[in-house]
Parts: sequence; C-alpha cells; structure tokens
Amino acid sequence: MFLEDSYSTPVDTPTDWQDYLFLRSRWWLYSRFVKVVFACRKLIDQDQFNNENWAKTSRDILSAVEAVGGRLNVTGIDNLRKAEGPLVIVANHISALETFILPSIVTPIKPVTFVVKEKLMRGIFFGKVMKSRDPVVVGRKNAREDMEVVMREGTRILTEGKSIILFPEGTRQKEFLPENFNTLGVKLAKRAGVGIIPIALKTDFWSNGRFLKGFGPLNRKLPIHIEIGESLKIDKNEKEVQNQILNFIDSRFSKWKKEEIKGNG
Repeated sequence: MFLEDSYSTPVDTPTDWQDYLFLRSRWWLYSRFVKVVFACRKLIDQDQFNNENWAKTSRDILSAVEAVGGRLNVTGIDNLRKAEGPLVIVANHISALETFILPSIVTPIKPVTFVVKEKLMRGIFFGKVMKSRDPVVVGRKNAREDMEVVMREGTRILTEGKSIILFPEGTRQKEFLPENFNTLGVKLAKRAGVGIIPIALKTDFWSNGRFLKGFGPLNRKLPIHIEIGESLKIDKNEKEVQNQILNFIDSRFSKWKKEEIKGNG
C-alpha cells in the first residue's frame, strides 16, 4: 500500500538479473505478468480474490515493471483519501499498464472496478480476472446502448459503495486530445450523486504491440507518470466540471511531454 501522498521508484532499484537473460527485451516482464495472472486465476478458483489480493497482485505487476527499469512517479494519492464515499475516476488511456497497476493505488483506499469492453471479458486468459471484479461491460458498437448500460450499472455499483474507473477516450491514445475525451464520467457522477476525480497518466513505457495489441516493446527511457487530481462535485454545470478535468489532464500531460523533449535534447 502507498502510505504517503506521493511515490517514486527508489533510484537504487536494481534491475532483475533475469531481465538480462532475456536480452532486456519485453519478454521477461511479460512472463512475470503471465505468472501474476495465473496467480489471480488460482485465487478466483479458491474464492479468495478479494480487494486485498487484487491490490497485492497489481502491486506485483508494478514491482515487475520496476525490476526491468520502469521508473514510477505517483502524486496526489491523498486526494483519494480525502474524498468521501465512492467516486467516478476518469483517466486518459495510453497503454494496458494503467489497467494493471491502478488497482494497487486505488483499491487499498477505495474498493473499485472498471468500465470495460465486452471483448476483454471474453478473453480466455484475462477475462476470468475481469469478470470477478463485477465491471460495467460495454459493447463499443452502439454509443447510446453503452451510455444506458454505464448509467444503469454504474449507478448500481456506486450506490453499493464501490468506485468506478472509466477511460472516456474509449481506446488507447498516444497523445491526449481533449476532443476525444467524452463526458460519460461526468454524466455518471451526476446521475449517482457522487464526486469525480481525474487522473492524468503517461504510461508509454509499456507500448502497444503490432500483433499483441497490449504487449509492445518497452520504452525504458520513459518515466511512468500518474497524478491524481482533487475530487470535484457536480451540481448543475456539467460542462464546467468537464473542462476542469480536461485542463487538469492536458496540463500534466503537456508538462511531462516537455520534460521528455528537454531530456532528449
């Protein structure tokens, strides 16, 4: 569990020697990931895959990322602690990495699930894990139907006291484009009468692959950034809250991009 408001990978974190056996390719990390998923599936079969174990296995993936050179910077964790009740959590979506490590940050503070696409639920390998988390499932074929599902099932889950992580861009984006970030999260938070928290992400350390979409090469020079914003309440002006969310994510993402360019200059 992250005990402070921020966390950074210690500078003296060693690289796992087995990563060198794999010639520092992506495959040692992804083999570790597969091992964690099988551990999750075993816990599910034993009816022991609770929030605590989900957070732990998520942290195992994070530790594996750090063991192959990933350097994580997380800020704003106290914003989750200060927020009352369940939340709608909205974030930009860059890679599969955020799906795997966000539970290690959020779940110890607030029980959480995701809005996920139906295709992920049908996956032979990871589908069983996602099903166990009681997610909100959308088809991504009919926007109106998806909205109705998110409003209905999302409100149910939030009323039960569980928070929801939602990626309003719908699919992974290398850059943050505010126009692609829909208002579904804001609408859900207003309908359920809960707060909404934005999270800005830069996780292109873990890239998208050509053949295995979620498992591309590792960009080891790129730090992993996660910043959690303050909880926002929605009264009448949805547009104002949406703009606050967009400005928060855009400003952080732009800052990190400039730092990256400066570092390569």
